[in-house]
This record gives sequence, structure tokens and C-alpha cells, in this order.
Amino acid sequence: MTRKLEGKVALVTGASKGIGAEIAIQLAAEGAAVAVNYSASKDAAERVVAKIAAKGGKAVAIHGNLSDPKAAKTVVAEAVKALGPIDILVNNAGVYEFQPLEGITPEHFRKQFDLNVLGLLLVSQEAAAHFNPKGGSIINISSAVSRIYPPGSSVYSATKASVDAITVVLSKELGPKKIRVNAINPGMIETEGVVAAGFNEGDMRTWVETTAPAGRIGQVGDIAPVAVFLASDDSGYITGEFLNVAGGMR
Repeated sequence: MTRKLEGKVALVTGASKGIGAEIAIQLAAEGAAVAVNYSASKDAAERVVAKIAAKGGKAVAIHGNLSDPKAAKTVVAEAVKALGPIDILVNNAGVYEFQPLEGITPEHFRKQFDLNVLGLLLVSQEAAAHFNPKGGSIINISSAVSRIYPPGSSVYSATKASVDAITVVLSKELGPKKIRVNAINPGMIETEGVVAAGFNEGDMRTWVETTAPAGRIGQVGDIAPVAVFLASDDSGYITGEFLNVAGGMR
């Protein structure tokens, strides 16, 4: 049976762990060659590459801190040099910090906007110039906070609302190039970052479990298949859309 992404090239940003790592692994399982971008976790990125290789897939780890505007060019250039023209871009790299209004500082603002918004735009800009002439798919990892608005998330929610807006705008701009642009808006997902922040225990988890119709927080395996769908021809007539993968939270 032909795999859905056979012969495709994917660049997944922030793919050394969490949602990005699982997306990279599942894209590879469907036949894509994957550039695994990382900022600080070289060993973790190489473990993702090793997992893909162990199952007969092709992947490379590519360093680049995408909060640095210069990094977009080098990350895309290295991906294209190693694997060829891009068919799939997954903009997953991002950071989050929660602060109430009185705790917001310019540094808090810039840290999140520089990566979550400007970094996403610059990588998309560079990748679009190196896409396969046949077109392809850009998948932005947004967040359910762009509509749920939890207290303390003013800046983070604003970055993800920006990602939603960018998704629609770029779908219109890149449509003539046959590049589809969609977003996945996850709810609370049990990643290494969520565990390290302590969100997997306590009040926030309880709030999600009692509010979400699904009655649980999410796992990375809940998100990656949606990315595969949006990367494949199965979603060939879908662009400029958001898929809320949050257990039914509104």
C-alpha cells in the first residue's frame, strides 16, 4: 500500500520533543523525508532522527533558534540541501509563559512574539520560496488559547490569535502557488514542557478534565495524525482553516 506522503520532504520546526517530535515521526512513517529542527536539544533531535531511521525512514537534524531572524534562511537552506525542495512545513516551534497583567514586561512580550509570530512568518517566507513547484502544505501549530483565553495568558493568547490570522492571510497569498495553509489548535497536551511547568498536575489539569467534553487532557498522539491529514492529499481542498483539537473545549 502506498504511503500518503511517499517522496515528500517535510521541515518540522521545534521537533526535538513534544508535539513536534511526534509529528516528525508520523510524517516519516507515511513516507516523508523529514528535517527535524531544534534550538537547544541536539541530543533529543538526534533521538528523533534515530527513531525515524530505525523504521527505515530518512531524517536529518537541523539546528536553528528561530527567534533569531537570521536563522530562518539557514534552517530552510540546510533542509533543502539535505533533502530537496520542501513539500510540507510544520511551524511548531514556540514558547509560552503565563503572567497576570501586573507581571507583563517587554521581555515577556518579545520572547513570545519573536518566536511564535515573527519566527513563524520568516520561516514561512523562506520556505515558500523553496517549495516544490507543485505546491504543498504549511501547517501552523496554534493553540486553543486563541479562543479560550485563560487568565494570565494575555501575551501567549495574543501570539496564537496572530497565528490564526496569519494562517488565513497566507492561505490567500500562497493559494496561487498551490500551497495550502492551515492551523491545528491543540488544547492542553501532556508534553515535556507541560510536565516541566507543572501544568500536568493540579488546578489547570483539573479545569481541563472537568471542562472538556472528552474529560481528559490530550497526548501528542492526538495531534500528529491531524498534521498527517493536513499534509496529505486527503485535505487537498482545505486551506485557511483551523482544526481545534482540544477535546471539545470552547
